[in-house]
Amino acid sequence: MQGRTKTAFITSSSFSPDLGDLLNLESEVHQFKVPDGEDGKTFATLNSIWNWLGAAGFTRNDLIVAIGGGALTDLSGFAAATWLRGIDWVAVPTSLAGMVDAAIGGKTAINSDFGKNLIGSFHSPVAVVIDPSWLKTLSDRDFSAGMAEVIKCGFIADPKILEIASDTNLEKLRADGSKTVDLVYRAAKVKAEVVSVDFKESFAREILNYGHTLGHAVEIHSKFKLRHGEAVSIGLVYAAELAAARSLISSEILAMHRNLLSNLSLPITYDRTAWPTLRPILALDKKSRGATIRFVTLTGLGSTSRLEDLTSNELDEAYERISS
Repeated sequence: MQGRTKTAFITSSSFSPDLGDLLNLESEVHQFKVPDGEDGKTFATLNSIWNWLGAAGFTRNDLIVAIGGGALTDLSGFAAATWLRGIDWVAVPTSLAGMVDAAIGGKTAINSDFGKNLIGSFHSPVAVVIDPSWLKTLSDRDFSAGMAEVIKCGFIADPKILEIASDTNLEKLRADGSKTVDLVYRAAKVKAEVVSVDFKESFAREILNYGHTLGHAVEIHSKFKLRHGEAVSIGLVYAAELAAARSLISSEILAMHRNLLSNLSLPITYDRTAWPTLRPILALDKKSRGATIRFVTLTGLGSTSRLEDLTSNELDEAYERISS
């Protein structure tokens, strides 16, 4: 923050740590609180941040610091990307999902009535500060939800993650700080390496969306009552079902999806009656090209592909196998 005239700390409304010590910085310090979670990723909240930055006289020499979960860093990064066509920002993720996914890679966004993260920009933070001690503040549910993104990284690029996770459950993992730090490091490394070769998601970066095609649709259908990671967990099993039906992966790898995720207290099924509503939401996925719904799938542990020629029957039958 040295050399900055003003620094804006954007935090969630439930953020309790005192920022009083920061008042001693050379920079003029401001704090702005936004609604928790996906409820804050709206145009109304973004507009309020713009108005606040304008009233405070923020220039391109100033800095935004986002302290919070993945939804908050998505929102804050987009505010930074759009204010004066882009000012510097720093991400301080406090959730597991934020540490291994949302805060890394420069994707910033808000939601719209038509889908999740449909309005956004690529705008990398100048720094990402990952402090695992924040994980102690998470509820079991939020920690579990973050683990879905960790497991995803294991399936697409680093099978060692799966090996580590297969020997534990949620309770044991929360009690083993060193194992958690190892998993965070490995998952964050996967994300950073993929982004470094494909910043704007032209092709290679799409593998990070494994599980997200159905996952985003489920998240929207649940009106965000499901955590992002919980929805992604369901999406991972669905994508694995699609791949297994095409004989791209073995039944053992499919079973590994169900076992690992359920052992971490993550959902692996979804409401059977929701399918007619979910189908049209899938068409709005960012990976879709025209009328083609594209799924990132596996061909083995650490090996990915894409399915672009799925029939309606294949989509329907795979959903039936994960429905409850």
